Amino acid sequence: MPTNTLITSSILSKETLIILENNLVAANKVHRTFKNEFTKIGSTLSIRKPVKFTVTDGATLALQDVQEPTTSITINTQKHVGFQFTSQELTLVIEEFKERYLKNIGSELANAVDYDVISNWPNVYNVVGTRGTVPAGFAALAAVGQRMDEEAVPQDGRTLLLTPAAYWNLATGMSAVFVQPVAEPALKGALVNLANLEIYVDQNTQFETVGALGGTPVVDGGAQTGSSLATSGWTASVANLLRPGNVFTIAGVFAVNPKNRQTTGVLRQFVVTAAVSSDAGGFATIPIYPAITPTGAYQTVTASPLNGAAITVSGTAGVQYGQNLAFTKDAFGLVIVPLEVPQGADFAARDLYKNISLRVWRDSDIVNDAFPTRVDVLYGTATWYPELAVRLTN
Repeated sequence: MPTNTLITSSILSKETLIILENNLVAANKVHRTFKNEFTKIGSTLSIRKPVKFTVTDGATLALQDVQEPTTSITINTQKHVGFQFTSQELTLVIEEFKERYLKNIGSELANAVDYDVISNWPNVYNVVGTRGTVPAGFAALAAVGQRMDEEAVPQDGRTLLLTPAAYWNLATGMSAVFVQPVAEPALKGALVNLANLEIYVDQNTQFETVGALGGTPVVDGGAQTGSSLATSGWTASVANLLRPGNVFTIAGVFAVNPKNRQTTGVLRQFVVTAAVSSDAGGFATIPIYPAITPTGAYQTVTASPLNGAAITVSGTAGVQYGQNLAFTKDAFGLVIVPLEVPQGADFAARDLYKNISLRVWRDSDIVNDAFPTRVDVLYGTATWYPELAVRLTN
C-alpha cells in the first residue's frame, strides 16, 4: 500500500507555479524586474524612460531643456482557474495530483499571460517583410536585424517570436543548411541564434486586420507635428477606415536614427493607435505613434510632411496578416503582483517563483462534500519602448 501525501496549500501553490513558468515564452523575454525604478500610484506603476540630448558644436555653452518622459503599466488583469475537489480526491499523492490538475491549470494560466503580453504588438510601428508571404529564409531575418540596427536597438537579448507557419517554414530551410546537431533545436521549438536573434515559435502570435481604406489619402495641411495627423482624400463616411496596428508612410517623410538623427533612407512608418473613420467630406484625423518630431533630442523624422503628401497604408483592405514579433526585453513590460491571502478560508496560500506570484484559495461546501478551489494571478502588461521592437509580417 502506498503512503498517500495530503495535498497542502503550500504544495499546491509551489507545484502550480513551476508548471506555469515552464510554459511561458513571451512573458519570460520581456521586462519583469520590479525595483526602485517604479513609482507606485494605486494600481498604476510608472517608469522613467531615458532622457535624450543633442550635441552642440563649439565652446559656447548651449543649455537644453530636460524632458523626462515616462510610461506606465496598469495592474488590472486578474485571471484564474476554478474547480473543486471531493474529499476522496484530496488524498491523492502529489504526483497523481500534478498530472490530473496542476499541469492543466498552470498551462492555461501561462497561456493567458503569454497571450496578453503579445497583444501589445499593435503599438509597434516598425514593420518589415512582404505582406501575404510567409518568411522563408535568412533574408527575412536580415530585414528584422537591419531595421533594429537602424533604430539603434541594443544588440543584446534580441528575441523573435514566430507564427507556427513562419517558424516551420524557416525551420525547414535551416534543416537543409545546418548539420544535424545544429538543426536539432528547431525540432524542440527554438531555432539556433540567427541574425543575432533568439528565435522561438509561439502559438499566441496574432494577426493584424487592415482597415476598410478607400480613396486617395493625403496630408491635409503642411508643417504638422505631434501625435495626430489631419488627412483628407479618403472615401467619405467609412467606418473602421483604419484599425489599431495598421501602419502607413508619408511621401518625403523619412526615419532618422535616434542617436545621430541622420536619415536611415527609409520612410518613417507610423502606427495607428485607435480606430479611425472618415467623415462625410473624406477627412480623418489619425492618432499615430511615433509623434512627428522634426527637430530636437527626440527627433523622429527628417521633416514634417508637406501639404498634399501622399499617404500609403501597408496591406490590402480587410486582409489579415500574421505578426511575427522581434524585440528586446525593455520593449514590453509585465508586472505580476501578489494577491491578498484571504483569512478564515479552509486553506489559502501564496507563493513566488521567478517573479510570478500565484494564489491558491480553497473553501468547503458541506452540502456537497466538496472543496471549491481557485488559482489566481494578478498582473499588468504594457508597451514600454515600442522603438525596441519590429514586426515581421506574414
